[in-house]
Amino acid sequence: MNPIEPGAQIHTSDPFATPEQDRSPVRRLRGRLATAVTLWTTPGPAGLTVSSMLVADGDPGRVLGLVDAESDFYDAVLSTRRFAVTPLREDDRQLADRFAGLMPAPGGLFAGGGWTETEYGPVPADAGTWAGCRLDADRPYAWSMLLEATLEAIHLDAGPAPLIHFRGRYQRMHR
Repeated sequence: MNPIEPGAQIHTSDPFATPEQDRSPVRRLRGRLATAVTLWTTPGPAGLTVSSMLVADGDPGRVLGLVDAESDFYDAVLSTRRFAVTPLREDDRQLADRFAGLMPAPGGLFAGGGWTETEYGPVPADAGTWAGCRLDADRPYAWSMLLEATLEAIHLDAGPAPLIHFRGRYQRMHR
């Protein structure tokens, strides 16, 4: 029996990855567009990691986002009609993965770590930037639900670099 040397790789590629010929060109295009990673939360509480979103300037300002219709967040926001959007920072990778369902959450999504309760939903206690939104409309859009909301409250700080998602991985933004 040959022992595996420390640091040796068993596989040179992901054995669970979808074969190249079966990958969706739409998903591959979306993966090549760098996006900020945000956390959407609503009273209840419920939450979801969202990167398919945009903020539109105007009077009032608006938020659009694509969310999973089968998520607990979607069900909860339909009831509360309010939610908070928090841009995540480079050191929030585990938080992003937990709310995306990619990491275990013993005790629930909001267990551990500090949270500040707001009328829009809990936000991470150390979040300096977040927005409170009122849900105006939701409708099916491709394989997601498009949420349209009005920005009612905006809290800003100079904060650290944002968490960016690009080609299936978190990336560091160089300033």
